[in-house]
Amino acid sequence: MGRVSRKVAYGEGRDLLVAATVQVVADKGLRGLTFRAVADLAGVNNSLVAHHFGTREALLAAALEWAVERSIETTGLLALGSGDAFVDSLLASITDQPELQAFQYEMILEARRNPLFRPDVERLYDRYQHVVEQSLAEAGVTGDVAATARRVFATLDGLVLQYIAGVDTDGLRRALHDLWSSVQAATRPNVGA
Repeated sequence: MGRVSRKVAYGEGRDLLVAATVQVVADKGLRGLTFRAVADLAGVNNSLVAHHFGTREALLAAALEWAVERSIETTGLLALGSGDAFVDSLLASITDQPELQAFQYEMILEARRNPLFRPDVERLYDRYQHVVEQSLAEAGVTGDVAATARRVFATLDGLVLQYIAGVDTDGLRRALHDLWSSVQAATRPNVGA
């Protein structure tokens, strides 16, 4: 019995394939990534994957960029409003779409083995650093905002990795509240200085 391909509306095919790529890699790792696996998950003919991306590397680079932007949009990093909002939106993002983070970590590890992906991973970290730095500045953090942003992102990066590895959500919630408290302390003027 043959697979049934579905008609994809113009402009939707690329995003559909990128999202399927993220899911395939999150589920099976990079070894499980083939054009056929992506096409099967997306419900399209595998020639569509080749048409849009040409190579596996181009598909992965596009998927990484998409995953980073999607992750930033859903984590609350763009607007550090209140501690509860920050913690709740970050937790929801991680627990509702763990495939975004799992995919990114797969790519980070792959960049260690394959220098072709190092520039993509460097852009990933630069993008997160920029967003966290901008958000902290808008939240009123003063002083060396770039250094604070590096500490905040490094902490977030580690916490997300711990969650993917199986750390319980309650522990993650406590750690995120602690992180928020340290961010808030950085916004207060230094009394007596």
